[in-house]
Amino acid sequence: MKITISLLTLFLLFTTNIFSQTIADLKLKPKEIPKGYIPNDGNICVTPQACNFYTDIETYSNIVGTVKSKAIQSFRNKTDRGSIMYFEFDHVFKGDRFLQGLLWGKDGQPTDEHPEEYVVKGKFLVIWSFRADSPIKEKSENKIESILP
Repeated sequence: MKITISLLTLFLLFTTNIFSQTIADLKLKPKEIPKGYIPNDGNICVTPQACNFYTDIETYSNIVGTVKSKAIQSFRNKTDRGSIMYFEFDHVFKGDRFLQGLLWGKDGQPTDEHPEEYVVKGKFLVIWSFRADSPIKEKSENKIESILP
């Protein structure tokens, strides 16, 4: 009986943690930003498609779902620059195929010309508009993976 109660408690804590996350939890904090990077106001996406999606997300709501909240973080250093876009939807994100086409066209995956990557975890969508070898992108990806299983 004790094991059942313990497992139930652990399950409830785990599911509560998943559903209580916010965009603020996903964003990089100042101490998490790799050395040499500075925040930049606005968006500085590598390609315009990702930033257009961020700016005009309401236009795509019938395809991807209704956005509850969104935020953007942009960073640059001497050799790297880009933006991280965070979206929380009212329901599970449903526009995976659409987003692939929008970001990468017929290639269906990141290329040197269109290096954006993204992850969908339930109601959350995060898009990284950085070059593939970006240290700040890697730092953010690792954080997202640790927070949103």
